[in-house]
Amino acid sequence: MDAFEILLVVPPGLEPEAAAEARGAGFAVTGTLPGGVTLAGGWHEVWRANLALRGPARVLARIGAFRALHLAQLDKRARRFPWTETLRAGVPVRVAATCTGSRIWHEGAAADRIAAALDAVGIPVAEDAPLRLIARIDDDLCTLSLDTTGPALHLRGQKLAVGKAPLRENLAALFLMRMGFGGTEPVVDPMCGSGTIPIEAAGIAAGLLPGRSRAFAFEHLATHDPAAVAALRAAAPGPRDPGLRFHGSDRDDGAVRMARANAERAGVAGLTDFARAAVSDAVPPAGPPGIVLTNPPYGGRIGDRRLLHALYGALGATLSARFRGWRVGVITSDDGLAASTGLPFLPAGRPVAHGGLRIRLWRTGLLP
Repeated sequence: MDAFEILLVVPPGLEPEAAAEARGAGFAVTGTLPGGVTLAGGWHEVWRANLALRGPARVLARIGAFRALHLAQLDKRARRFPWTETLRAGVPVRVAATCTGSRIWHEGAAADRIAAALDAVGIPVAEDAPLRLIARIDDDLCTLSLDTTGPALHLRGQKLAVGKAPLRENLAALFLMRMGFGGTEPVVDPMCGSGTIPIEAAGIAAGLLPGRSRAFAFEHLATHDPAAVAALRAAAPGPRDPGLRFHGSDRDDGAVRMARANAERAGVAGLTDFARAAVSDAVPPAGPPGIVLTNPPYGGRIGDRRLLHALYGALGATLSARFRGWRVGVITSDDGLAASTGLPFLPAGRPVAHGGLRIRLWRTGLLP
């Protein structure tokens, strides 16, 4: 295959940040759609997107498409498809199908026809397979995509210890981008939990590949070139010392220990500082102002909402009194809790799905 369409699956509502990150990394962005950013490229770009981009949840490769007006035609055309150009004989695949506005409406039957075509060329189908093939039948056009990622990209392979309701790493990265973070200013999280936000900020500033410590589904494909992927890993510019430190604090000793251990595994222990402190004891580090970004409890799964208003009020009062000249971002699913901070927030952006909740990033300009 030469150039084809690549789809970055991203949290709906954060497509502009994901597209900007991809453009900044040198990818040919061709468009956005709800929950996705499209690129033009080949397998080299697929490998690099998985290794280097922080915002996407996964990377899909569009390997082909054909029209199918009924199941017999789907069966016939699936059997003619050049599966072995991308899939290896003997390596199992999971098949998923979706049907929208098409004469083929039975998704299970469609998946069965494609599974039979794969089996005919020696590619077994299994529910626990390392590869996932997605057939999307929309307006009678069957588009075939391979999930080249495997476990979602927010699983960087470094954060083994997690607290309650942790923020996903790709969301932390995208919210940092929405705050305007480019790796050149300090970041403080006064309710850091297992340290996701400071660790992600440190990784960005140090130029570390987010996928450096993990494996990917594309390694099971016939198109995988281990030497080329190893060269991509080796060519990464980091780690560099940004001359900054990224700070987190939490009132829970266990959370602070988790954050330190996670920073050590991520290779950014020297760029991060974690301390036990209540929100009302937070103070800015020495040096220039930067960004406060935090993901407090929302009351959806953690905490009593009635008590959380006091916590958010203490956060707002502390930041207003001590963090003048800083920009603040508060991530929450509850607009009333955000208002309890008393902070001068800008108009909120679109809500973002996260763990069954709809969360927003509430941002300020420079605090007066």
